[in-house]
Amino acid sequence: MAKINVLVVEDESIVSKDIQHSLKKLGYNVVGSASTGEKAIELASSTNPDVILMDIMLKGDLSGIDASEEINKMHAIPIIFLTAYADESTLSKAKITEPYGYILKPFKEIDLHTTIEMAIYKHSREQEVVKERDLLYTLVSNKDAKQGGGYVFVKSNSKLVKLKDEEIYYIEALKDYVVIHTADTRYTIHSTMKDIERKLGKEAFIRIHRSFIVRLDKIATIEYPNLTLEDIDKHIPIGGSYKDELNNRINLV
Repeated sequence: MAKINVLVVEDESIVSKDIQHSLKKLGYNVVGSASTGEKAIELASSTNPDVILMDIMLKGDLSGIDASEEINKMHAIPIIFLTAYADESTLSKAKITEPYGYILKPFKEIDLHTTIEMAIYKHSREQEVVKERDLLYTLVSNKDAKQGGGYVFVKSNSKLVKLKDEEIYYIEALKDYVVIHTADTRYTIHSTMKDIERKLGKEAFIRIHRSFIVRLDKIATIEYPNLTLEDIDKHIPIGGSYKDELNNRINLV
């Protein structure tokens, strides 16, 4: 059985090393450690951990709660909060991020082990349910979507969020997920690019790369092998096999 990969986020160096030592002793694999919320967000993307141990009271601009909210927007990774003490207001904010557990410091190894195992089990069961539901309503397209005047519903945490076609800038493939990007938000869901392409329709959107679909009227500039979109500072690659289709779809004068 593969080892469980754990990301440790703790701003006290001694405590962080103690946690990492205990994790390794218990048979877990520590894929990284961070002392700030910003670094935690970065490592959550680059190391793809199975679970994150997150100190609530991180020093710096982002608390553990803030970092967890950002990570939850991008990834489906169970987060367990570490805390020595937190007032009622902090705990109330922490609840909103729907953590998979709390571990009080100083901790016992049995508490660490039990909480992680329960979080992993709960998350795996939830993912099974999500995959079944995704087939039905993670993205629900209306009958007008193919004319580019429709909308889709995207599952975000425990609710469905309505996105109008014109709000979507581009869609990006990410392993077993796709990420739908708007001007200021992104939604990560279980799906395939082929399924997204079908549900959004081909009038308003075009696939320009194996990993990217863009909305045609959001394209700002094209300079092969990349293009840029309005209001978004990002270069998106154009795959060689998609170049001719793109040339045929744009209003070239």
